[in-house]
Amino acid sequence: MPTTPLSNSSLFARAIFMLTLPAIVSAATQTNALGLFEGQAELGHGTPRGNATYSTATDAYTLTSNGANTWYHVDDFHFAWKKMSGDMTLTADISFPPPTYTHEPNPHRKGILMFRQTLDPGAAYVAVGAHGSGMTALQYRRARGDNTEDIELNIEAPQTVRIEKRGDVFTLYLSMKGEPLHPVGASVSLHLTEPFYVGLGALSHDTDTLDKVEFRHVKLEPTAAAAISQPVLYSTLQTIQTEDQFRRAMLIRSIPALMQSPNWAPGGKSIYVLEDGRILNIPYLTPEAGGPPRTVAALRLVDCSGNFGLSPDGKWLAVSCADTHGGPHQVYVVRPDGTGTPRRVTQSATPSFFHAWSPDSLTIAFTRGSAGKADIFTIAAAGGTEKRLTHDTVNDGPDFSPDGKLIYFDSARSGSTQIWRMQPDGSAAEQITDDNSANSSPHVSPDGKSIAFLGQPRGTGEAIGPTTLKIMTWSEGLIRTLADFQGGRDSFSMYGWGDNNHVAFISYRQFTPGNSDTQ
Repeated sequence: MPTTPLSNSSLFARAIFMLTLPAIVSAATQTNALGLFEGQAELGHGTPRGNATYSTATDAYTLTSNGANTWYHVDDFHFAWKKMSGDMTLTADISFPPPTYTHEPNPHRKGILMFRQTLDPGAAYVAVGAHGSGMTALQYRRARGDNTEDIELNIEAPQTVRIEKRGDVFTLYLSMKGEPLHPVGASVSLHLTEPFYVGLGALSHDTDTLDKVEFRHVKLEPTAAAAISQPVLYSTLQTIQTEDQFRRAMLIRSIPALMQSPNWAPGGKSIYVLEDGRILNIPYLTPEAGGPPRTVAALRLVDCSGNFGLSPDGKWLAVSCADTHGGPHQVYVVRPDGTGTPRRVTQSATPSFFHAWSPDSLTIAFTRGSAGKADIFTIAAAGGTEKRLTHDTVNDGPDFSPDGKLIYFDSARSGSTQIWRMQPDGSAAEQITDDNSANSSPHVSPDGKSIAFLGQPRGTGEAIGPTTLKIMTWSEGLIRTLADFQGGRDSFSMYGWGDNNHVAFISYRQFTPGNSDTQ
């Protein structure tokens, strides 16, 4: 059959196709050259200064960049990306090849595994950053233009890191020396609209230096379905800075068990917690990390609760325990190391629970009652006559102001649980918060300028669920969010201030063995 001559329009279309073919081939080659990823971009400036390549021979990705950082509300790094939807998991071994320059590398150069809303500078994201110093951090920006926040781990560099997206929850997993990947307590809830970007990033933290980061054993795959096995509760003790511009959280301790009621000891050298019924003293190290915990003996006392605290002068530890299993809780005073004979302070058939010391270490504030009806009392630490300060509904969580002139507490007397304050004799009660949250556990900063407290959805009760750690600074009168996490009243029930700019809290997360514990 004879060939039909091409029309002029067909010839023109073919010519255009042949002219554009090199660009199409180049794009395909570029895609293949990036392995699992579709493209690469220089985020934060318009001039390409970095590069990403993939070697099929070594199955390794190499990214070079002289980007300054991804922090605050700006970005400056190189990014190899793929546009995706759904729950995904990104895993890699991150290393820093020997530098080709003569000066010392910046300790904060980073290799990054990132989920990102857009390629725009300052966009929302969640990422695992492996620093050249060995520090690992889960960092995030909640919305475009917000300052970056993070949860940092001062540890040796792990062999493998993983970031898992499961719904709106992003979780960091580590393997230090080849053991199965496991959660370390760093997770954040943050919504990304589909589709979003997933990929590898690199930066030198020095705009005058081109640095190189290598990613091996990279896996980008759908997040495994939840296993049938019983979920395990993980508790994570963190400290967090209160300044908006520099919101860093440090991971102090994370365990697959129930940990409650962080009480930052005077002087800031240790943090007390209740862990599986034992009071522990955890050294607070520099750089910020938790040392080996030490159990504080309570001698013959049993059933101790998370209501305990060290006196401001550091001489006594108040605890809420029982004489016998199942007996009513009473307030006792013991030495900080738990030695000696406990001295009983309260005398009642109704359970009593310690909450706060007065600044002079001479008076104790406690509550007595139940979930449906509780009131606040004070008593001399040496014992004596109790003074009842409230007489209605549920009043809880009393704590003294640093000058001892006020007691802050939470109360349901206005119809919902809100923050109140009163004179030390119970007079002149004044409501401080009034919003749609159930607000509880108020604690005033050492300088008296700020108050931190918990906010939860109304009706949450004692259950673990969405919780917000809030702060109000008196000079501004505004309530700001320090952290959103899965928590409960025991996340911040005791005095958690370490200094005027840091507080300690505990978050909780359920992990199911088998979901992400293998490489």
